[in-house]
Amino acid sequence: MADVKEEMKDYFLHYASYVITERAIPHVADGLKPVQRRILEILWRQRDERLHKVANIVGQAMQLHPHGDAPIYEALVNLANKGYLLEKQGNFGNLHTGDPPAAARYIETKLSSLARATLFNPEITKTVPSYDGRNEEPITLPAKIPLLLMQGAEGIAVGMATQIFPHNFAELLRAEIAYLEEKAFRIYPDFLTGGIMDKSDYDKGKGKIKLRAKIEERDAKTLVIREICHGTTTESLIRSIDEAAKKGKIKIDSIHDYTSKDVEIEIKLLRGHSVEDVVQALYAFTQCEVTLHSQVVVIKEGMPWETDVHEVLSYNAELLVQMLREELQIERAKCLEKIFFKTLERIFIEERLYKHIEKKKSLEAIHEELILSLRPWHKKLSREPTLEDRERLLQIPIRRISQFDIDRNKKEIEELEKIHRDVEKKLKNVRKVAIEYLRSLLETFGAQHPRKTRMGAIEEVDRKAMETREIEVGFDLATGFVGTKVTGGTRFPATNFDKILVLSKEGSYRVFPIGEKEYVEELLFACVQDKERVFSLLYREKESGKIWAKRFVVSSFIQGKSYRLYSEGMQLLFFSAEKDPTVELYLPSLKKKESIVHFADIPLQSAQTRGTLICKDKGKLKVSAKRGKK
Repeated sequence: MADVKEEMKDYFLHYASYVITERAIPHVADGLKPVQRRILEILWRQRDERLHKVANIVGQAMQLHPHGDAPIYEALVNLANKGYLLEKQGNFGNLHTGDPPAAARYIETKLSSLARATLFNPEITKTVPSYDGRNEEPITLPAKIPLLLMQGAEGIAVGMATQIFPHNFAELLRAEIAYLEEKAFRIYPDFLTGGIMDKSDYDKGKGKIKLRAKIEERDAKTLVIREICHGTTTESLIRSIDEAAKKGKIKIDSIHDYTSKDVEIEIKLLRGHSVEDVVQALYAFTQCEVTLHSQVVVIKEGMPWETDVHEVLSYNAELLVQMLREELQIERAKCLEKIFFKTLERIFIEERLYKHIEKKKSLEAIHEELILSLRPWHKKLSREPTLEDRERLLQIPIRRISQFDIDRNKKEIEELEKIHRDVEKKLKNVRKVAIEYLRSLLETFGAQHPRKTRMGAIEEVDRKAMETREIEVGFDLATGFVGTKVTGGTRFPATNFDKILVLSKEGSYRVFPIGEKEYVEELLFACVQDKERVFSLLYREKESGKIWAKRFVVSSFIQGKSYRLYSEGMQLLFFSAEKDPTVELYLPSLKKKESIVHFADIPLQSAQTRGTLICKDKGKLKVSAKRGKK
């Protein structure tokens, strides 16, 4: 059994690790989940700018993705609807209404110009074998933009989840520039659905935001919803409005959905209801206002990393600097290699070194002669020629040798040296290069992605105040009933949020919500529960004759639970809900035959305490109460 437990534990850990790192949580470097990365890699391998059938891309992506075609198709549609990396043709669904996309065979897509410009460079991309070992796939794409924060991400794994909101493209690039210039920056979410956002509790992505739909007043009787909250659809929004209307929380005449490309939900108001009141009710009781919580969890260096959006942006900015440095180093190496070979080629042709090998009969002898012939010229070369270099010299055609232009060769070398000096200059200040690169992206693509979600403070709607209504509650001592439909007896005002306190003659009390009609055995008194209301009580122990006075408040309770004011078998002598009453006791055992109890002198206690001992008398007594203050 122990072996089975250990094996199950091991399998579960492998499964949990796989779900976290390979399915649900995006990587901080390129902001992508594995299925998204594989889709982009397949589109990049097409090497053209033509549209491709989504069904074809899904099929090819299965070479890299170990799961079925359905999750690939869903991930591709989701990626396209983000609006950054894929251009689309056909029905990809409706973000506003929640309508599904067409089948994969009917829609087409291709990489956007932004994706082609910023996501791919095979020379600096590290790859691993695919799940079946037949192909190579990238570990991460060399993304030069903060894609994770641009698109946002959400996912649920084993024991953890991530919820990262999308941000504005141009604002993210400006924030990266500010970071690289060592200036302060702030970034806030921006949703495709627009709306109005309160960012006061965002806390760099570790808090929450409030979102409101955009509601316009067309006329005194008509409201129009133009933008909806992120995470909702027009269908779910209308459903929430209908439910609120059925519960009586908002008063509307009708609602119509005219949404197509843009949101347009028309709400007709009932006569006599103001626009302001209905708008506030829509924010209070429907999906016209939502609260969204953010939690930034990503994969970094193969492990989950809980962080905030500012740290993610800083990481992406440093990664951009690193990638640009690698690209410049590769460019420098290529430039030096071109200078080397052009110099080697000029020496080989200008000094007629090819003449030395004309009479050599074996390839080995030719190479030996070339080695000897080139040795005096090593000081003019950046490195010693290799076997591959000599092979390239031997492959130069006779026509090219005969038409070789020395001046042109020198000019080309001068241009390459100029490029090399420029690359070396850039390598000395790569951060400046990164800033210029980001500014060029802003100039090219910034205007294509304006902010859609407006920022502003959102005042808290007091839902309880909006729902509160005045009602009247009655209690009848003759019948023992308490509630809104009790017609006889005593009546008192209340609200629908109040609780009722009832006391019984046998010495118990309880608190419960207001109902239509509820029976209370031996009902003594009923009122709205108020922690400041003071009651006065006088009772006697039948066996000992001890008389106790109690002045109390009901401050703590559990709804519906019955509590004791005094023990069973006691005799209730006096009860009052008035303030500080005075009671006269006529006692046969006393010489004066009377005793006055001033409840103002009795200490205030909780409802379940015994009270204050007044006297002891087993005989018959008479209680006469003087009127107290209310």
